[in-house]
Amino acid sequence: MVTLETPRLTLRRWREEDIAPMAAIHADPEVMRWIRDGSVRDEQQTRGGIQAWESEWESQRFGLFAVEIRSTGELAGFTGLSVPRFLPEVLPAVEVGWRLGRSHWGQGLATEAAAAAVRFGFEERGLERIVSIAQVGNDASERIMTKLGMRLARETVHPTGGRRVRVFALSSDEYVTTTRSRKPDGSVPGDPARQG
Repeated sequence: MVTLETPRLTLRRWREEDIAPMAAIHADPEVMRWIRDGSVRDEQQTRGGIQAWESEWESQRFGLFAVEIRSTGELAGFTGLSVPRFLPEVLPAVEVGWRLGRSHWGQGLATEAAAAAVRFGFEERGLERIVSIAQVGNDASERIMTKLGMRLARETVHPTGGRRVRVFALSSDEYVTTTRSRKPDGSVPGDPARQG
């Protein structure tokens, strides 16, 4: 069982007691605004999602972590690595993603969590390239991608939803170069000050 720790967060595998708080996050229209067609999800859909995320851990040796606030034990959401099957044109690829409850926005937690997932992907799983995908207009996610050292690789259209998306990417070589100057929160110096 993989567990990662950052200054403020524990990234760990999923538990039964995570379903209800994650379902509450999925029920918030603001959280889901930029996810596929923007639909909220109920507890049953959340349970199915968590089961799928756990299955990916077994098949891929990476997956989505539950993100827990170290000081309180509260579930903040998720971050981690997955195969972006919803966008076949970028495959083969591994994507870093994140989704935090609204009460945890604006504190740099998404950047901190995602940076730990990227580090795990490159340093522990030997990945050569990691991408991140956001709908056009999701400026907060694009800021996080930039803080991770990623660069815009392409803009395209989601094949089922029809929404425009941007694909950012970071190679293992670029990661090594930017890691030398990375700040403690995982961001790269000189990036925009606002944190995700």
